[in-house]
Amino acid sequence: MAPAWALEFTADLITHANGKTHASNLYYRDDRWRLEHQDNAPVNVTIVRKDKQVTWLLISSLKHYKEVPYDASQAPKVQEKLEGEVSRSVVGTEILDGHPTTLFEVHAQEGTTIVDYYQWLATDIHFPLKLVRKDGSWSVEYRRVRMGHVSDFLFQLPVNFPPLEEFDGLDRLERDQARPKTKM
Repeated sequence: MAPAWALEFTADLITHANGKTHASNLYYRDDRWRLEHQDNAPVNVTIVRKDKQVTWLLISSLKHYKEVPYDASQAPKVQEKLEGEVSRSVVGTEILDGHPTTLFEVHAQEGTTIVDYYQWLATDIHFPLKLVRKDGSWSVEYRRVRMGHVSDFLFQLPVNFPPLEEFDGLDRLERDQARPKTKM
């Protein structure tokens, strides 16, 4: 069930998974979000349009984008209650990124498995600032959360970015650059 109010905010998003840390700037509105990635991957911006059931991967170095289907499992975990949540209990309180939080142990059904999480829920802005799998294999943290309007412009494709026809275009570009140039 969706909340009665629209959730709009910007934040720094820090994700830990598979032994790696990934940082992004997140611009979020209920049915769309934009991630500006802070690493050196080919895709520097991801725009997700749940309303259109599409994800656009922007490759700035090529001035192109790749369109892929929307994947609900990739949605930011920004609701107070986790999907599949079966129970939660208070562990304590803590200040996180300047916000008073209640720390919960949360149990959620994922497929046939119950997964245990710790969730830090900011009591002043009613927002989950941090979520960690209890086994330590995965975590997400939102820092510098700023609630408020997010411009529509951020969720549009750049007008000068045509679609990338082949996803292996990056490999093709590398091959083309590696080939010796022939003189005419």
